[in-house]
Amino acid sequence: MKKHLIAASVSSIVLVLFAYLCLIIMPNLPESVVEDYFKPSFTNDENRNLLYFIQPIVLAFALSWFWTRFKESFAGNWMLKGLELGLVYALIASLPAMILLYSAIDVSATTVGTWLLYSFAQATIAGEISARIDP
Repeated sequence: MKKHLIAASVSSIVLVLFAYLCLIIMPNLPESVVEDYFKPSFTNDENRNLLYFIQPIVLAFALSWFWTRFKESFAGNWMLKGLELGLVYALIASLPAMILLYSAIDVSATTVGTWLLYSFAQATIAGEISARIDP
């Protein structure tokens, strides 16, 4: 249990830093993707913007719990285990959610693709941290 909490806490910190890094990088994405974020379908409410930084913390603890339950199912070294966890998360949780978002929000498929890539990266980072701390 102690390793689980340490892995979740470290993942939380790293994923919040990753989220901030992605905010810095975002203006350098293709113009069509950046323009999507200025459409009226997005709310720029300062009270809700905090959720952007709460999401990585919630995800880190959820993936750490998942790791604790299913770590025996992943093979290879810590990097491969992290990549596999990222792929599992992307296919099982993110891809269906992205299809739903794409069908409901006026954004480009490229933007939705960047969201899918972002969620894959988050899960891979959390998986690699969990695999290192709690093998």
